Amino acid sequence: MSVLPKQPAPVWMVVVTGCGAIILYAVLAALQILALNPLAAVPGAGLSEIYGGISQAGESPGIPLTLTVLGGGIVLALVLASVLLWNRATPLGAALAYLFMLALGAPALFIASFPSGMAVADTFLVSGGDHSGWSMALYLFSAVALTAAAALAIADAVRRRSDEDKPRDA
Repeated sequence: MSVLPKQPAPVWMVVVTGCGAIILYAVLAALQILALNPLAAVPGAGLSEIYGGISQAGESPGIPLTLTVLGGGIVLALVLASVLLWNRATPLGAALAYLFMLALGAPALFIASFPSGMAVADTFLVSGGDHSGWSMALYLFSAVALTAAAALAIADAVRRRSDEDKPRDA
């Protein structure tokens, strides 16, 4: 006996793809925040040296916050999946929900990376900004997701409007 109502295959595909994209985004963001950016900010030093220096300086790299924010995104993606499937969402509705959630990855990335960036900056006297450049790819991905969500919503509204304007045969 199935717990969830039966869904058309496209909804399942959108939900699985959406969850996969959000999980991938979170993993890449964690890699960027906790490894790539500190290594780029302090060239020639290894991660153990960087985190050792942060600890000796009495700073906190904010790893719990980083993992909580990014892990929270994964949990929300899974909750969204169950809500979409339980409520028999359309493929378009599911796609819009996941695209919007991917767009929200940009502010989540900023919040998750702030403590780590500041710890590296304060310890090694570098700027607290992005040093590796990989976060720009994630920000760009979020911007593309937001643009795609807007385009899908507009295209659906135009399609619905044209369907309403068509004369109906009696």
